[in-house]
Amino acid sequence: MTDTTTTSAAAGTPELTEQERAEDLDMAQLKQLVGLVEYDESKDPFPVTGWDAIVFVVGNATQTAHYYQSAWGMELIAYSGPEHGNRDHKAFVLKSGSIRFVVKGAVAPDSPLIEHHAKHGDGVVDISLEVPDVDKCIEQARRAGATVVQEPENVTDEHGTVRIAAIVTYGETRHTLVQRTVDGATYDGPYLPGYVPRESGFVKREGAPKRLFQALDHIVGNVELGKMDQWVGFYNRVMGFVNMAEFVGEDIATEYSALMSKVVANGNHRVKFPLNEPAIAKKRSQIDEYLDFYQGPGAQHLALATGDILRTVDELRKEGVEFLSTPDSYYEDPELRARIGEVRVPIEELQKRGILVDRDEDGYLLQIFTRPLGDRPTVFFEIIERHGSLGFGIGNFKALFESIEREQDKRGNL
Repeated sequence: MTDTTTTSAAAGTPELTEQERAEDLDMAQLKQLVGLVEYDESKDPFPVTGWDAIVFVVGNATQTAHYYQSAWGMELIAYSGPEHGNRDHKAFVLKSGSIRFVVKGAVAPDSPLIEHHAKHGDGVVDISLEVPDVDKCIEQARRAGATVVQEPENVTDEHGTVRIAAIVTYGETRHTLVQRTVDGATYDGPYLPGYVPRESGFVKREGAPKRLFQALDHIVGNVELGKMDQWVGFYNRVMGFVNMAEFVGEDIATEYSALMSKVVANGNHRVKFPLNEPAIAKKRSQIDEYLDFYQGPGAQHLALATGDILRTVDELRKEGVEFLSTPDSYYEDPELRARIGEVRVPIEELQKRGILVDRDEDGYLLQIFTRPLGDRPTVFFEIIERHGSLGFGIGNFKALFESIEREQDKRGNL
């Protein structure tokens, strides 16, 4: 085990996390991929290093783990299950770049995961965050009125010690706080104590890239009407997150449906949470549909950052991943072409793939959205490639929402 430091607080310059270093990412890449910024961690009451893991509850973890390997190019690295004393469920840990997914599926007939899945379907149960000091964060959370559902404790195995705790956020989602360096020693196991290293027998097809995405850009949370400001305040008050953006009115509405959105981020912007709520309109919005089928608030979509969105989309389509469609009129709009200016690929190449493009004062971004990943119209992914832009594609909101509405209408939920 080694002693590591993940942030240079004195200089205010973020450093690579252990996981980012292990994946051969560099700071220039991270700044482009997710819009990383400098900040002084020493003045942060709730310092967050970055994402630790996104934990999903699914109906069949064995098959889901295979899907993320075969379709999304992720690598299986760790496992917990009955063979190693976990009689309740199976859990598979997958990674791609600095992203770590954990998919859990019930084994025991009385597992609490069964009730959770029956209510919500496949979805995110835990957005785990890596922090340099769990106790400092929990003290701040408690002072600010957050609900602590797991007190700080050390968990240990032959690979070392991890200190963890957890607080609740919207719906039945939690934030587990993970401190991977304890008493100067960094945990060097594959994930957490209780997990064993696991390699897959799955073999990528010839010519497949090493990975399709490198980092997690943001996670969008959907909450009930009138609750968005409450949860923005929670992240401001409890976790010291700053407000990045606010989207209301015509910018985020179509002829039929509307929503409101605000974005909060931690100090270095590694962790960003857009928070959406429905707005009154002629018909039901995508947020209403999500809340109905997820049976409450939850994580709606995860934005996966890539340095080459064209290749990523091409490779995903080869594996059967389906994306929302964009009409040709979007690309033929002279106002769009004038606004976005020059981007790294011809508009015709974006049009062929249905990739959206937006520009702001800092640069531009390319993005595309999948159809829902499971049977319910709830969780989906966004693929994003940033070129200086720190935004979220406000110029694409109307085109995106109209595309989602077409899908809602097919499902009879508009």
